[in-house]
Amino acid sequence: MLTILRAVCRLTKGYRLTPWKSPYLRWRIETWSGIEADSLTPRQFLSFAWAHRRDLMRYLRWAAAKGNI
Repeated sequence: MLTILRAVCRLTKGYRLTPWKSPYLRWRIETWSGIEADSLTPRQFLSFAWAHRRDLMRYLRWAAAKGNI
């Protein structure tokens, strides 16, 4: 669990209080879901994160294990 938290911290660096503004997270959401990154609102971000929480956790575990993030 600690490695996942570290991965989240690295992904949101500089945007921890407003993760929907993170260029990296916006790009990942846009390429994965097709939601336009420029028009991503906090509500859309939270809805997306909640709806895909299992997939996001699986991605974080994979990335933390591989050291990709």
